[in-house]
Amino acid sequence: MATAAGSPGRLRQRGTACGRGSRAGAGDSAPARERRNDAAAGTRALDEQIQGLKKDVVDLNKDLFVLEEELLFPANTQVAVFVSVDVGDFFALDSVTLKIDNHDVSNYLYTPREVSALLKGGVQRLYVGNLKAGQHELVALFNGKGPHDRDYRRAANIRFEKGVGAKYLELKITDHQRAQQPEFEIKDWE
Repeated sequence: MATAAGSPGRLRQRGTACGRGSRAGAGDSAPARERRNDAAAGTRALDEQIQGLKKDVVDLNKDLFVLEEELLFPANTQVAVFVSVDVGDFFALDSVTLKIDNHDVSNYLYTPREVSALLKGGVQRLYVGNLKAGQHELVALFNGKGPHDRDYRRAANIRFEKGVGAKYLELKITDHQRAQQPEFEIKDWE
């Protein structure tokens, strides 16, 4: 009995000793820890390089966009047309068609969110293009809902002189309180 009682005790001791020894040796050796630390440091360095490259790509893209704008629309031939809405009680803007020298250059259909932004004082760049120096005519066709929720279509035009340098024009929609009608004006920013 002493043998039987002694044997399980020894087995238990050996099993415990073996179990501890095998666990300690499997993952906690110095070379294994060093490899894990090296891999983590390498991954961090790679992540930092990738983030740096992403930032460089964004900066390069921004520079290319500016360069493209300057090449496509040089300041001496550039014309830009903007849209603004003041009040908006008598006209709900739906779309704007823009013609320069009898050529359609822009057709824009507004979403309710864009109209809301314009009513809050926003200004939209509707068109940017190139024009040679000289006399030009701009015609803007406004579509939307007018007084008493009727379909409303009005046009406004302006003859302007394009000189050297950029030309800026604003299509301005305002309310005429006395007539209870919208007014459409084209303003030349000189």
